Amino acid sequence: MKTNQVVTPTKPLRQFLSQDLEIDSWIKIEPFFKELKNRKINSTIELEKWLTDRSELEAALSEDFAWRYIKMTCDTSNQILTDAYNFFVSEIDPHIAPYSNELNIKFVQSPFLKELDNTTYQIYIRGIKKALALYREENIPLQTKIATESQKYGAITAEMTITWEGKEITLQMASSLMKDTNRKIREEVYHKIQKRRSLDTKTLNDLFSELIQLRHQVAVNAGFKNYRDYKFDELGRFDYTVKDCFHFHESIAKEILPLAEVSDQDRKNKLQLDALKPWDTDVDVEGKAPLKPFSSATELTEKSIACFTKVRPAYGAYLEIMKRMGYLDLDSRIGKAPGGYNYPLYEIGVPFIFMNSVGTHRDLVTMVHEGGHAIHSFVTRDLLLTDFKSTPSEVAELASMSMELISMEHWDVFFKNADDLKRAKKEQLDKSLKTLLWIAAVDKFQHWVYENPTHTVEERMENWKNTIDQFTSKVVDYTGLDDVRARGWQSQLHIFEVPFYYIEYGMAQLGAIALWRNYKLNPEKALDQYEAALRLGYMKSIPEIYKTAGIEFNFSQAYVKELADFVKSELEKI
Repeated sequence: MKTNQVVTPTKPLRQFLSQDLEIDSWIKIEPFFKELKNRKINSTIELEKWLTDRSELEAALSEDFAWRYIKMTCDTSNQILTDAYNFFVSEIDPHIAPYSNELNIKFVQSPFLKELDNTTYQIYIRGIKKALALYREENIPLQTKIATESQKYGAITAEMTITWEGKEITLQMASSLMKDTNRKIREEVYHKIQKRRSLDTKTLNDLFSELIQLRHQVAVNAGFKNYRDYKFDELGRFDYTVKDCFHFHESIAKEILPLAEVSDQDRKNKLQLDALKPWDTDVDVEGKAPLKPFSSATELTEKSIACFTKVRPAYGAYLEIMKRMGYLDLDSRIGKAPGGYNYPLYEIGVPFIFMNSVGTHRDLVTMVHEGGHAIHSFVTRDLLLTDFKSTPSEVAELASMSMELISMEHWDVFFKNADDLKRAKKEQLDKSLKTLLWIAAVDKFQHWVYENPTHTVEERMENWKNTIDQFTSKVVDYTGLDDVRARGWQSQLHIFEVPFYYIEYGMAQLGAIALWRNYKLNPEKALDQYEAALRLGYMKSIPEIYKTAGIEFNFSQAYVKELADFVKSELEKI
């Protein structure tokens, strides 16, 4: 399939909602919930029709909310967009929760529930029953406040800039200077970035303290000892436990940290430094200029389409569709929220990619990562229910992180120079291992935070230092940077906005390495398995989805070592 033959999708005709429904008040929405609540269901067929009507309503609401979030993050300085987002959070969402709970009760109490196809609805039913167990009406206003407060993080960090060579630049732009071959420039920019971050240390600590207490109260209201245990149930972690997470931390520390230290020692030797400082960890060890895979958002888009087309033509077509529909916002700019995401739009079935590109190799990786999520959105767009399309993060991130490695086989689109291509691959593989260390630290830190909700700010900062030390290469010298180390966690958006959603990246990274290993052996078979797994949506358990992908859902020390050794061997071949 050629990208120029792709037909731009349109929203399917609604069967339950009015075609021109505008979600600008609860009054317009409530009748649909009431109809679902009061509808008589007299057969299995009618129960399934009720489910699809409910799904249509959920998709419309989800997509409306999505656009409010997307527009707000694209321009955090626009108060109208922020108010539109907050309107949904405060005036629409709180009314939905009680109805959703009543609809869940109606569903599980239906005499026709047992007649539904078990292979199709088993995972869905499991999730509905868990949601019923967690629901507490007194948590609705708390969850509304949490949603509003957590978004302040994006607004705070979006305003962080430094002045460089007479120009105001974002921290994302400034971070790209960490690859400059002039060490004095790197050090100066590093300290400028950290000085700017320090100005909001207290503000972010105060915000996080408030979020911790709100989240803890939600957990207590639902009968849990702490928010960690509540969140595990809310995230639907049916397939692994808290102890499994601790085992993950241990496996990463034992098997990945030694490899990171070997890599850093090699870097230190090649740079001929007495001390390898944090501003020396991204520069090219041979003194070459930073990799420049693209020079504009337009070029990034076109090259990404070409790269994905080489992987599989349909994947390039998906990005072409998003480009044509204006569903890509890739440039970094002042006032734009930090980070990057692929936001699924469940009604039209075409997602939106948001990121802050400044022309670096890291931006290329972010784009193919989010592109992997986009593939997932496209291949699940025709699943029957919205909930079938909403996959757990362990699966969602497998889609994206696998594409980072698979697409790497076609990065000649971005790097015409053979040496640059080798550099890019080495950097990617090195990062794929070192990222596991940061992931483990962030996850372990959050366990402590929510197990000890009355901790002081000082205790929090000290715990982070102790935690990050367990996953940090001792080759890198942080002398004189204790304050920087103590607040390092504040740079991680997930801690503020989506707590505990992070270890999934590590689990998926292991899966992605295994899938890439399969791709190296048999590309078409590996892609067929990858796509078959994604097309399941969330209609199977996580281990079953991984098995369909031809890999294991496994983070034992032995398995981590096996995959790490594979990456190490591939690095040696480059």
